[in-house]
Amino acid sequence: MDLEGGLYSGPSKRDSWRTVLTLAYQSLGVVYGDLSTSPLYVYKSTFAEDIQHSETNEEIYGVLSFVFWTLTLVPLLKYVFIVLRADDNGEGGTFALYSLLCRHARVGFLPNGQLADEELSAYKKGDSIDGRRGRGAVAGAAASRVRRMLEKHQVLQRCLLVLALIGTCMVIGDGVLTPAISVFSAVSGLELSTSREQHKYVEVPVACLILVCLFALQHYGTHRVGFLFAPIVITWLLCISVIGVYNIFHWNPHVYQALSPYYMYKFLKKTQRGGWMSLGGILLCITGSEAMFADLGHFSQLSIKIAFTSVVYPSLILAYMGQAAYLSRHHIIESDYRIGFYVSVPERIRWPVLAIAILAAVVGSQAIITGTFSIIKQCSALACFPRVKIIHTSSKVHGQIYIPEINWILMILCLAVTVGFRDTKRMGNASGLAVITVMLVTTCLMSLVMVLCWHKSIFVAACFLLFFGTIEALYFSASLIKFLEGAWVPIALSFIFMIIMYVWHYGTLKKYEFDVQNKVSINWLLSLGPTLGIVRVKGIGLIHTELVSGIPAIFSHFVTNLPAFHQVLVFLCIKSVQVPYVRPEERFLVGRIGPKEYRLYRCIVRYGYHDVHKDDLEFEKDLVCSIAEFIRSGVSEPNGMVEESERDEERMAVVGAGVRFGEVDVEAADAAGPSDSREIQSPVIATRKKVRFVLPESPQMDAGVREELQELMEAREAGMAFILGHSYVRAKSGSGWIKRLVIDVGYDFLRRNSRGPAYAVSIPHASTLEVGMIYHV
Repeated sequence: MDLEGGLYSGPSKRDSWRTVLTLAYQSLGVVYGDLSTSPLYVYKSTFAEDIQHSETNEEIYGVLSFVFWTLTLVPLLKYVFIVLRADDNGEGGTFALYSLLCRHARVGFLPNGQLADEELSAYKKGDSIDGRRGRGAVAGAAASRVRRMLEKHQVLQRCLLVLALIGTCMVIGDGVLTPAISVFSAVSGLELSTSREQHKYVEVPVACLILVCLFALQHYGTHRVGFLFAPIVITWLLCISVIGVYNIFHWNPHVYQALSPYYMYKFLKKTQRGGWMSLGGILLCITGSEAMFADLGHFSQLSIKIAFTSVVYPSLILAYMGQAAYLSRHHIIESDYRIGFYVSVPERIRWPVLAIAILAAVVGSQAIITGTFSIIKQCSALACFPRVKIIHTSSKVHGQIYIPEINWILMILCLAVTVGFRDTKRMGNASGLAVITVMLVTTCLMSLVMVLCWHKSIFVAACFLLFFGTIEALYFSASLIKFLEGAWVPIALSFIFMIIMYVWHYGTLKKYEFDVQNKVSINWLLSLGPTLGIVRVKGIGLIHTELVSGIPAIFSHFVTNLPAFHQVLVFLCIKSVQVPYVRPEERFLVGRIGPKEYRLYRCIVRYGYHDVHKDDLEFEKDLVCSIAEFIRSGVSEPNGMVEESERDEERMAVVGAGVRFGEVDVEAADAAGPSDSREIQSPVIATRKKVRFVLPESPQMDAGVREELQELMEAREAGMAFILGHSYVRAKSGSGWIKRLVIDVGYDFLRRNSRGPAYAVSIPHASTLEVGMIYHV
């Protein structure tokens, strides 16, 4: 377990209360920044235009009642007590739920999946405690029926993927809208010290300046100032709690009566359509609730529950009650733009509160920006988003990443929203629709998780879907009706990102299908003989391929056009699997292609969607060691001709990446004097640490194994070359105009403007060979 920066490595029976409370404290700064700043704009957005003020308190009490029960039912009941238990090996979020469903129903969208992937330890942890407890004959039969239905109908599988992508796109849209509304609402306190005509010319420039600084500092990471996040949010929560208590006792001690749900009925009965439309502002009180689930991987379930139930929830209730108490005694307000949070703050402490609010808004914005980076990294790993440059800003704190392209796109869009709308109402309409859509997606996916993963009855899942789905659908309709008043923004952003994701996923899938259909026969390769019909020179050739079985078509171009090839050839496939993490000892899957004398190997490197890819030096070491360990293990190879249908992965073995086959440090070996054993040295830059691989002098080792290992080390000493295929994907003749538009225009544009494979970024150009090939899909 690592407590630095809020990293939590998983639940443990030995977790002390001190550990749990420390994680709960840290979660306040990471998880609850957005949720805790919602009192800045909820009442202002709710009372903007839809509700006419009167001399009675029915409207104010009704809004407070809605806020209280919404906070109680959605964040507290739904997320804290139910959704948090649906983690994927400790990870949460939309893709975690989708990953769970894909594994339990075998409806994965990754084309290069293998049966061997199901043997991963993380893959088998999908059955939670709830699933084991809730399994029964009836529930098991229901789960089997739902599973068979999903596996049988591809339409349902695509609908499930689209549903997950909609939730993901809305999270990205929220990454644009939350910083805008949080910062703009925080600086809106300046309006009380200026005239109505002047405050518009002050708020927007100040908000834009803060936003530019916020995005410009992203590449430094938050690990240097992250320790300040929790104190800032705690100070803010304490501040709004104290102000709330003061307003309750000073203005209206009887405001607690509004917690009765009867006032919701009176509110809707009196306001009718206006009250229904005002729900779009009320739902902003739960914005940021999804972060409890999305950031689950950095903390523990218990720590997040303790932080919300003991600190965040009571503080927010007191804050909203205090604002309602103040408004109940101030019906006549000069104008609706002055009904915001700061009007209820005593004038003598207004400026300190303004400063704390701005800091809290920045912390909340930072959390959603980091979350956006994280979810785009997940999408990219699972072939649902173009490859982007991912920079890890901290070597100690997991999850601290920075994506330059996405950062500047978010900043431009955020500034456009701030300058374009210039008021909290339309920003709130946009943000509210994004938030409630994500929650609806979570509710739908959770109902399937209950049946497939927890083995609950369909009746229980239907009750969950009906109860929370009805509440969220009510808020969704109130937000959607304001399409022309700002709600079109998240829809437009989600539509753009959805097109990008689906085009990239479709193009990647078609490209893989072309590789599968055009792969070279293994029998053709065996007919060439051990030399492959060409000169074999010393060295290791790494041929990158997406295939997990068979010989890629591009390899035939090499054999027929190059006069010589490397002594050792490795078909390298680096792929993502539908689990958050893959243990190092399970990462490498190594096999042999053809007889021993061919020196052809296949190495499949498996990463989870949250895994950090190693640098090139560490990766090369692990790769050579895994092949050496595979040779030493003596896994039998196929002899003679093989059937086309025979799968290579059946003859592959899992080799731990952590195995160091005779590895010693160069400096230590030199200090110890000359050695009689055979050793090689990695051809890396002089400033980097050099490593030797020593062939052990073991009398029990088979002579053939020793010879093969010796050749591997000689090849490693001669150098390693990377052979990359540069693909040009085109729609085949006779394709419809939609497919030509998607492949020839959309996918081609995304491919040309995306990054190459992560491991190929730092490869020296002298060690790289690129061969172009046209794919007609």
